[in-house]
Amino acid sequence: MSVASPVLFDNHGRPLEYVRLAVTDRCNLRCFYCMPEQGIQYMPKRELLTYEEMERVVGLLAGLGVRKVRLTGGEPFVRRDLVPFIGRLSQIPGIQDISLTTNGVLTEPHIPELVRLGVRTVNLSLDTLDRARFAAITRRDELPRVLDTFYALLAAGIKVKINAVVMDGQNTQDLVPLAELTRDLPVEVRFIEEMPFNGGSHGAIQIPWSHVRIREHLEAHLGAFTPITKQPGATASEYSLAGHQGTVGIIAAYSRTFCGTCNRLRLTAEGGLKTCLYDQGVLDVRALLRGGASDAEVTAALAHAFRHRAADGFEAERQRPVHQLSFESMSTIGG
Repeated sequence: MSVASPVLFDNHGRPLEYVRLAVTDRCNLRCFYCMPEQGIQYMPKRELLTYEEMERVVGLLAGLGVRKVRLTGGEPFVRRDLVPFIGRLSQIPGIQDISLTTNGVLTEPHIPELVRLGVRTVNLSLDTLDRARFAAITRRDELPRVLDTFYALLAAGIKVKINAVVMDGQNTQDLVPLAELTRDLPVEVRFIEEMPFNGGSHGAIQIPWSHVRIREHLEAHLGAFTPITKQPGATASEYSLAGHQGTVGIIAAYSRTFCGTCNRLRLTAEGGLKTCLYDQGVLDVRALLRGGASDAEVTAALAHAFRHRAADGFEAERQRPVHQLSFESMSTIGG
């Protein structure tokens, strides 16, 4: 690895260190909180960034201080040749950490290669341990394959973080069973407030299960939580529990309590840059790449976007045009 490049800071003093890179907008599940049952209108393949274009952008971001890349989707493993792409990303000077967010359905056969390539952390989307509720939430009966992936990742020594979206009337009975996984396994189970990125699958959401209520509910069943010192840029408030090997995390994704230390960008599968999950997209990177922009021009545009960020998710939401206030599917913006 080369000597680290100077870190770029935004207009609120937050460093640029992390990019979430969506490699596809396609998914093999149909989670109702993410998209309608019939799915969403996927981008034509030609409109998605090529792997070569993604590598170019990541290389330029590394020059601005990015050290971590998380591959997301859609479901990353739906896209062909993902593992060779990970290998090429790992060779980019300055990139020190490559991780994945996956639903686990297609992941297990690739685990040995992920280990070889140095992937240290996998976030596994898993909202319930009940097979019937899993099928109802995802509209697919794939829980056994997801659990096979979960245990295979642990056996391979990859750190696993389970991401569970908390949905009133859907899976709140699963919070305690999911958290109980931390008793005997070295896993972090993270509970996420539901967000409005459902692609029109249902109307505006309410969140009776805020981060405060999630913690109160879990402590009532599992005992007192001991806060773990939060790392800069972390989205989850993490807790240890007496007698548990693993930890519990709670992500206030709708309440947006963690914006003050946000150190990340998102690049959508079609090349849209988002400096906040709640913004409408601030830069068409694909147009720059395919319009013949030089590396210096692309780098300048990326830096300018990062230096003109909203202070938090609420400001970013207020800045969205009125016609875009019905939020897109999480599948299109990279989880």
